[in-house]
Amino acid sequence: MAEDSDLEKTESATPRRLQKAREEGQIVRSRELSTFALLSAGFFGVWGMSSSIGEHLQQMLRASFTFDHASVFETRRMLIGAGAAGREGLYALLPILAFTGAAALLSPLALGGWQLSAKGLEPKFNRLNPITGLGKIFSINGPIQLGMSLAKTLVVGLIGGTAIWNRREEVLALATQPLHLALANTVHLIAVCCGMTVAGMFVIAALDVPYQLWQFHKKLRMTKEEVKREHRESEGDPHVKGRIRAQQRAIARRRMMTNVPKADVVVTNPTHFAVALQYTDGEMRAPKVVAKGVNLVAARIREIAAENNVPLLEAPPLARALYHNVELNREIPGPLYGAVAEVLAWVYQLRRFKTEGGEKPVTPTDFDVPAELDKGGVSDEEANEEAADTLNPAANSANDDASGASA
Repeated sequence: MAEDSDLEKTESATPRRLQKAREEGQIVRSRELSTFALLSAGFFGVWGMSSSIGEHLQQMLRASFTFDHASVFETRRMLIGAGAAGREGLYALLPILAFTGAAALLSPLALGGWQLSAKGLEPKFNRLNPITGLGKIFSINGPIQLGMSLAKTLVVGLIGGTAIWNRREEVLALATQPLHLALANTVHLIAVCCGMTVAGMFVIAALDVPYQLWQFHKKLRMTKEEVKREHRESEGDPHVKGRIRAQQRAIARRRMMTNVPKADVVVTNPTHFAVALQYTDGEMRAPKVVAKGVNLVAARIREIAAENNVPLLEAPPLARALYHNVELNREIPGPLYGAVAEVLAWVYQLRRFKTEGGEKPVTPTDFDVPAELDKGGVSDEEANEEAADTLNPAANSANDDASGASA
């Protein structure tokens, strides 16, 4: 059952799938919406410029039916008259052509936008398969498209026929009217009929657009396995990403270890935490943390500090507070100034004792650490990350290789 469900395309298309389909020229299109836009543009063009169109048509008819006796027998003059009549007709239709052309270019923006793709022009011989063609004819999409076409024809025909029938007396009266009045009334009747037809096409387009959107997204649906595979391709294998993160953490920690010999003191708790502090008078506003770690990393920090004669100070609350509240290469917060000042004072006294002798300084044990900064022991996430890095030989070997290369 699980395998069967995976083979069904039940998942919505991912953004990557939609982008790929767009690159291949597959975008949402509605013929009814384009037809509605063209009719609307023609209707408003005729309605808004009826007077200008009527004047040009009147000039065209006058030029066509006005001639003298000599024009009948001269072909050249007849051609000139036909050219003038055609020019007036073009002037009459030019605004309508401009409106409908703009509508044809702008209507695709309502759904899928413009798309120029050469892949849509590539020949696909599988489309010549007669079995596939028969499948499309007898699919559910075929009857729906046929029904839409019949509905469009019936709606447009019914609306147009009703409009003409209701104004049949006005149509018949055009023959008895003067030319200029008949032309104006003709343009008005055409505009009214077109307006009613546009209203009918609006209903058809309002039904077709949601259907086309549903059909498009249904066609691009994916199986659960396809979604998982695409996620792996785009995001990467989680196991590989985990190993990369482990290697990055290991490299960052190894680089961090190079700062331990430069530290002034390492504060410990003494086993689980170790934080290395550095302060240069005149260059830093406050001491900063140059290395820190827990468990095995803390043990390594203590080893490096001992090898390089960096003082170790056991101060559990301060070590925990520094580890949890200060990021690497960041200055310590204000509430810890007092405690860290005591530590640095002890470090300077210890240095003077080693160089000049005298009485050995007393190691401080009591530090003023705010309770809200002492967050306790090691979290499970920190312990798991370090355990993963330590138990992953690939990460450790990659770490050593990367460190050796950088050295």
